[in-house]
Amino acid sequence: MRRITMWAASTVTMLVLLFSYHTSTSAGTTTSAVAAANDGVVAAGGSGSSGSSGSSGSGSSGSSSSDSSTSGSSGSDSSGSSGSAGASSSSGSTTVTGDAVSTRYGDVQVQITVADGKVTAVDVTQVPWRDHKDQEINSRAVPILNEEAVSAQSADIDMVSGATFTSEGYIQSLQSALDQAGL
Repeated sequence: MRRITMWAASTVTMLVLLFSYHTSTSAGTTTSAVAAANDGVVAAGGSGSSGSSGSSGSGSSGSSSSDSSTSGSSGSDSSGSSGSAGASSSSGSTTVTGDAVSTRYGDVQVQITVADGKVTAVDVTQVPWRDHKDQEINSRAVPILNEEAVSAQSADIDMVSGATFTSEGYIQSLQSALDQAGL
């Protein structure tokens, strides 16, 4: 009888603890703060993408456009690329969006700005951003990859340790954008 009472009490205690545990299901504030802190790093969830205007998508929702650039597609397919690449120009510079590359954790898409035959800026329009781990990894990796791409002026850049899949997708999308820009 004592064992049954102890078992029932422990079961009830575990259920109370389980149901009282609160998880964060909304990453809107955190994502916006990370995107703003990285100045140009754009977060995107599974099917949403967001622009560099400071707002960001999380999970499978959220979509906003960036100021004078084309935005990526919001869907993905099994061929490894989604959406269409686009280019726009303003005041002597051209913006080219590379193909969206499917990775194990989500799509990665890069947009480059080219002026006078040189890459002047690299922005990510799509990157895995579904959970805290994705956000942690990509908020660290994307600025490093952007800096290396502008420095190297090519897709021949080092991968970021701990962000292998993002790095591979980034490099493939960057090469696609460079090819479209004729660099």
